[in-house]
Amino acid sequence: MSTRQPTLTLADQPIPVRAKLAAAWTSLMFLYAYVDILNFFTPGVVDDILDGRVFEFDLSQTFSTAALTLMAIPSLMVVLSMTLPARVNRIANLTVAALFVPVTVFNVAGESWLFFYGLGVVLEVVLLALILRYAWTWPRTAPSARMVTGPDRETVRAPHQA
Repeated sequence: MSTRQPTLTLADQPIPVRAKLAAAWTSLMFLYAYVDILNFFTPGVVDDILDGRVFEFDLSQTFSTAALTLMAIPSLMVVLSMTLPARVNRIANLTVAALFVPVTVFNVAGESWLFFYGLGVVLEVVLLALILRYAWTWPRTAPSARMVTGPDRETVRAPHQA
């Protein structure tokens, strides 16, 4: 005679908004990197790079610094999404994600491999839309007289008043 164990349901824990935002920015950076890396396999791209050109731009320290600065912003948003205070965090995510939508769409301009770049841009814009949604719908709580915020921005109980 067998005794059957009851089937347990997996607990689906809520994910904090900060973690959702950091995960979405991380995924966006992976997509940016993979599209750029896979682009090297497009015929003529490596030859153009060896000739000192990327897309329509001459390779230079200025170009490389601008490209690094542009990609450093979403990279930094990963850590900022986990560490900024909620109000600033929400505003930063809404602003940066909104500004990166046109930057991302620009990447498909003039490309001959439209399916490849189109898919990359669509996936990147979907992630930016998720970031905008997570930040826009950030949960709000009513202020409590019994709660204060500590130096590490964690909510702690206020001391008992005598």
